[in-house]
Amino acid sequence: MRVKNESDLGLCNIVAPRRDLAIHFTGNTGGRTPEFLADTGAFPASFAAMSTSSRPQPVAESTELEIKSILLVDDDEDLADTLKLLLESHNFIVTTANNGADALREILAFDFDVIICDMVMPKMAGDMFYLAVQKTKPHLLSRFVFVTGHADNPKVESFLKSIDGLVVFKPVPTEELVRMISLVLKRTGDNAEP
Repeated sequence: MRVKNESDLGLCNIVAPRRDLAIHFTGNTGGRTPEFLADTGAFPASFAAMSTSSRPQPVAESTELEIKSILLVDDDEDLADTLKLLLESHNFIVTTANNGADALREILAFDFDVIICDMVMPKMAGDMFYLAVQKTKPHLLSRFVFVTGHADNPKVESFLKSIDGLVVFKPVPTEELVRMISLVLKRTGDNAEP
């Protein structure tokens, strides 16, 4: 299990509560966010006192599951909270922002695996946020999925066509959103450098 930062370690208890998992810090990652690994072949120190009869047998090979991070940008707090719970139930780590300006601060601090972005928001709309990311971290552009309730807005329609963006229309169908996230993860995984 890859966890992108220390605050995400709490998720390990939810995602991998088994007693035969150990969390290991992988060390300095050359300026990137540190990673932690869950290894099924080792035991946490807190389990050292367990009797060997109650300990699960170590697995011969360690397994690794990558946990993906999502930035969810939407000014509708109720929708954002609902989507956050939904996505967390699919084992994603979700950070929310209420507008493009707040989202830009998040992007500058961390490279998210997927960015789900509303189009019409106060302070900085989705198209302006996308353009700001284009100038600051262009490698993240392929990670966008736009969400909008303004399908008939000519400005929104024109922008989405101009960037050939992935879009889900409100009300957001759960299966469609998860499918779009999977598409982004596959697309960015295929383009990842070895």
